[in-house]
Amino acid sequence: MNTHPVRAALVAVALATVSGAALAHPGHEGASFFSGFAHPFGGVDHLLAMLAVGLYAARQPGATRWMLPAGFVLAMLAGAGLGALGFALPAVEAGIAASVLVLGLLIALAARLPVAASLPLVAAFALFHGHAHHAEMEGASLATYALGFALATALLHGAGYALTRWTPQTLLGDRVHRAAGAAIAGTGALLLGA
Repeated sequence: MNTHPVRAALVAVALATVSGAALAHPGHEGASFFSGFAHPFGGVDHLLAMLAVGLYAARQPGATRWMLPAGFVLAMLAGAGLGALGFALPAVEAGIAASVLVLGLLIALAARLPVAASLPLVAAFALFHGHAHHAEMEGASLATYALGFALATALLHGAGYALTRWTPQTLLGDRVHRAAGAAIAGTGALLLGA
């Protein structure tokens, strides 16, 4: 199997996680894009949920594989738009933590929900993530900030997808995939309890 996409996704994730220090100084051109790009990497809740979407989507049939990540990104942008318009979502942090728990459980249980159920579920969680991204914007341009976090999210989805597709389709590979889901779900449960 060609591992170049896996390697590229992992390098992108690693570079993005260290970009925050370089952007901490004022005067950078496009700082709103880069602050938006860095935001999903700045919290374990966003990071795990976005990886989980890719991990989950990779084991789904047909078009669902791309519909779930694309739906998440679009709904996340809608959540940021709601925040920009002044609409408050209730319990945003709990919604984000629940997304980590539920997505982890779907992976751990190797669930295959119909797209009519999985897409609205993923989109609902994405609204919370987008709303939280907007709340952290701190005066940046919404368009460039949103472009940054949308791109970072897509890369995290791609990293989760690539890792899953790279994992051998064996009993051991399935156990590793499920264990990763269980660890994600456990983190979500801890976040909900915090």
